[in-house]
Amino acid sequence: MFRFIFRLAAMVALSISVIMAVLDATRTVAASALVLTPLNTSWLAVSPGTRAEFETFVRTKAGPLLWDGAVAWVLNQPGFAVFAALAFLLYAIGYRRQPRGRFAAN
Repeated sequence: MFRFIFRLAAMVALSISVIMAVLDATRTVAASALVLTPLNTSWLAVSPGTRAEFETFVRTKAGPLLWDGAVAWVLNQPGFAVFAALAFLLYAIGYRRQPRGRFAAN
């Protein structure tokens, strides 16, 4: 059951990654220059309230050092790359290995 949930979450993250990549590709063609939109910019465009709440939550619960170091760095990366990496990690967690036979011929 948990593997299904992780694989479903991976599929959703991959879908978001593809949508963000298509948006960046469209902007790149329109501008005739490489355009990579950071996750922070996309998040602020979609829902600035949740972004501000997330920042205050991380700063109060985990400390400003975590926000300034790790979270701010992740938010400055291209959004499609962040969601693609998240999809890969979630799929790897939910991956089921195929049972191996006793012999090499199997």
